[in-house]
Amino acid sequence: MTTAAPLSSRALDHPTRAEIRLEGVLHALSDPMRLRVVRQLAGCEPGLDGLSCSQIDLPVTKSTSTHHFRVLRESGVIQQIYRGTAKLNGLRREDLDALFPGLLDSILAAAAHQAQRTGPRKAAP
Repeated sequence: MTTAAPLSSRALDHPTRAEIRLEGVLHALSDPMRLRVVRQLAGCEPGLDGLSCSQIDLPVTKSTSTHHFRVLRESGVIQQIYRGTAKLNGLRREDLDALFPGLLDSILAAAAHQAQRTGPRKAAP
């Protein structure tokens, strides 16, 4: 795995576009909490650097949330950068659309349809 150009000493490892694999993307998106993160990031205003981890509401513990963000980053679905003390998350839409045309839009549309059909998913006890 290669590292994106360091923005600070706290730069995080991300796969290059060429290293992103379909199996990893599908695995990352197969989890309801990770899909929830991606749906929220997909709804961000264009030009926005992303959302901080605390702006994304997940009904899980902080350590579980950290795990989900790491899986999304390591699979190439999101990019995380530090801005001061905040870690901003952004969807790697351009990379995903170039590698797998239509995949992300299809998954987001299917997730929206499922949410309308079944209502919001509750967190496990």
